[in-house]
Amino acid sequence: MNRVRKGICASDGLAYGPIFKFERRELRIPKGIVKGEKAESEIVVFRESLQGTMEFLQKKIEEGSKQSDIFVAHIGMLEDPFFVETVEQKILGEGKNAAWSMEETGEELALMMEAIDDPYLRERASDYRDLKMQLLHRILNIPISDFSEMKSPAIIAARDLTPSDTALMDPQMVLGIITDLGGKTSHTSIIAQTLDIPAMVGMKDIFDELKEGQLVLVDTDQEEVILDPDPAQVQLFTQRMENWKKEKKRVEQRRFEEAITLDGKRIDVFCNIGNLEDLEVGLQLGADGVGLFRTEFLYMRGSQFPTEEEQFEVYKKAAEMLEGKALTIRTLDIGGDKELPYFQFPEEENPFLGWRALRICFDMPEVFQTQLRAILRASAFGKVLILLPMVISVQEIIRTREILEEMKDRLKEEDIPFDTSIELGIMIETPASVLMADELIRYVDYFSIGTNDLTQYLLAVDRGNQNIAHLYDSYHPAVLRSIKRVIDASHRQGKWTGMCGGFAADPKATRLLLGLGLDEFSVASANCARTKDIIRSADQKKWQPLAEEILTGESSKMIKEQLALHQD
Repeated sequence: MNRVRKGICASDGLAYGPIFKFERRELRIPKGIVKGEKAESEIVVFRESLQGTMEFLQKKIEEGSKQSDIFVAHIGMLEDPFFVETVEQKILGEGKNAAWSMEETGEELALMMEAIDDPYLRERASDYRDLKMQLLHRILNIPISDFSEMKSPAIIAARDLTPSDTALMDPQMVLGIITDLGGKTSHTSIIAQTLDIPAMVGMKDIFDELKEGQLVLVDTDQEEVILDPDPAQVQLFTQRMENWKKEKKRVEQRRFEEAITLDGKRIDVFCNIGNLEDLEVGLQLGADGVGLFRTEFLYMRGSQFPTEEEQFEVYKKAAEMLEGKALTIRTLDIGGDKELPYFQFPEEENPFLGWRALRICFDMPEVFQTQLRAILRASAFGKVLILLPMVISVQEIIRTREILEEMKDRLKEEDIPFDTSIELGIMIETPASVLMADELIRYVDYFSIGTNDLTQYLLAVDRGNQNIAHLYDSYHPAVLRSIKRVIDASHRQGKWTGMCGGFAADPKATRLLLGLGLDEFSVASANCARTKDIIRSADQKKWQPLAEEILTGESSKMIKEQLALHQD
């Protein structure tokens, strides 16, 4: 009898085939105290493991690996002085051997990232755990698990997969991926999307339930895996797979075409990025520009606040890569759940409602001024926009504009070029910003709706709390009506509204958002082509009255049912 297991779609597609179970070798970390010459020799062991890992990553980059963007970022992390110095301090200062020091440092950094509420940043904990394991294998001289026993195409089942795991697999042999762990923004998801492999993640304990060679169906449309399907299911599924492949090829071939609705409305489809590697992927996958550059990574990877020159070089490079397309840079959004390894934040009972984002920037003016100067300087090399996070009042915008004008005056005095008419926008992610939208829009050039936080704050639901995760729902009438209110406020002033939250990438919501009047969608790079294709098949004028009608629903269930009736 077949069984159905639900999970999270990480990479679109359908797959049918036998299971290949992949499990890493378990490492036992020897914990010994070292001193003097022994400590010095452990430093040598650590540095050799560091060099060997970087050479492995560089080799994969030179071979043209599709994970090259991730490997470039990993090399940067291994070159981070804070990372290296922390390990060596544990060896020399605390007397711990190389393996123990490496294990502790990697886990400390991973836990720091894991505590972050932002799913994109939280998933970066897997970067540190991946690098930690690579280094430990080299320190302990134990071969890394690979896919050498995989003799024929199969669906890989694992508790989790890291970039280094996937670097060892042959994509031609992988029909699909199933993992216990992971979310939509995990590296497993990103890699599966890059390799164009159907994947289901977050399936809890399915790994222990599956058997080697067992036949399964991976159906990402329904977000499920069917174990031991019967012949009739396989026949129907095989036909669906053929149709899906043809449709996916058609969508990908049109990824660079503009997203123009059937009634002639052009819609920008941008990508969200955290670094230059993300931008390169976005451009390859058809992004029209960048709707959200999360600058936190520049601050979280170093051992001190990045200098103006360091930031300028990154922003300038991004602007040049975009060749005139929009680059929306969000100013520093730390605090709450986003900590820095070199800065001590105060203890707070409610950090998500505490000292964070603009509040920190105003209290640390030198840090804010440095970033604004870097952004302004980069604006001379492309179309750059500034985006402010967590705004709740007109006064915050006025204060930012005063600081911005001061930075402009200084740059003029120094004869440094910049875009004098650079646009300033704000994130709409708090109930206050929704209710004040009519007033706020008078002081900015545009809005960008961050549905992740907006949904959380409107519904008073901690999206990281598994006990109430089912209550987190962007289809809730309160969320949708707030989105409509914000868009209308901007249009009344002849301005525009975009969306950079996860809801913008939901294919079931695209036409509804068009009907609500959304002007720009900023999504994960892998979703650009699909979002564009849906937009091109929609009539915005037709969807305007439908959206108004759907918004009268009393519950998300009613809204979803109404929406389903009108989908093509």
